[in-house]
Parts: sequence; structure tokens; C-alpha cells
Amino acid sequence: MALSDIAAGLEVTTSQRDRGVATVDDTARSLRERLQPFEGDLPCDAAAAATVLESFTAGASVGDAGRDAGVAAVTAAKTLHLLGVDGVSPLGPTAHDVVRDWLAADLSRSDAKALTGASETEFALATFVETHDPLDGAPEAVEGVLSPAGDATVRKRDELGETMSDVSDLL
Repeated sequence: MALSDIAAGLEVTTSQRDRGVATVDDTARSLRERLQPFEGDLPCDAAAAATVLESFTAGASVGDAGRDAGVAAVTAAKTLHLLGVDGVSPLGPTAHDVVRDWLAADLSRSDAKALTGASETEFALATFVETHDPLDGAPEAVEGVLSPAGDATVRKRDELGETMSDVSDLL
């Protein structure tokens, strides 16, 4: 079979039918409204949780996000963890292994705390992270806020767009 046999009956057109872009937009409701169903399981109310999440994704530290919402830094970290934000624990992976060993009763608490080198607050927060999974459905509820690129990154790319080179600049 030759290429001409394969291409027989194919026709080239100069226009395509615009089908649009399929989207699902759940942002009609405010972040506070989307967090309302989880309020009973969060360590703060939905309004404070929304403020913590918005501040944190805008680039604030966990402590600053907590201050913006009027809650303690530990409460802000717990809230972020329960909403599905990764990396809010103050301990690294090896220290988390030590916390898991303590939770499995393979180490005493004092030994585990000494091995991690964590303060009392850091150890308590790491224990919370190890013993609590994100709330079912919460990561989906905050999906737009936790987009992979993040609004701040998109905004920065747009603002710096004129300074970036394009492929056509290389020709």
C-alpha cells in the first residue's frame, strides 16, 4: 500500500469549526462559601480559613497568613494541611520517619523529639500532619486557589512578558 492509497479520499480545508473550550467553573461561589461545608472539621471558621489560604497562596508565610486571618500560626498550618496544601510541616522527611516511629511505639517520645531536633510546637505540628489526612473533598473545593501555576505566577509572567524572548526573536 502506497502513501497515495492511504491519502486517497482525504481533503484539506482552510477553516475549522470552532467548538470552543470546555470549562467547568466552580468559582461563582466565593472561597468562603466553598469552605463552609468543612467548617466543623477545620480548626477555624470558614472566613478565617479562606483568608489563610488566600494569603498563603499570595506568597505570605504560614505565620503571616495566620496573622492576616487573626489565628495562630499553628492553626493556620493545620488549616492549610487539612485543605490539601503540601509542605506545611516544619520537619523534613527523615524527621517525619522518626515521628512515624514514635507513633508506632518504636521510639519513646523524648527520643523521637531529640532525634528530630524539633521544638515542642514543631513536634506537635508534625504529629498532627502525620495523624490527619486532608479533608475529603477539600482539595477539590480550593482547586482554583491551589492551581499548579498559581495566580501570583501567572500575574508575574504577564507583567514580565515584554522582557522575555520569543522563538521568533532568535531568527
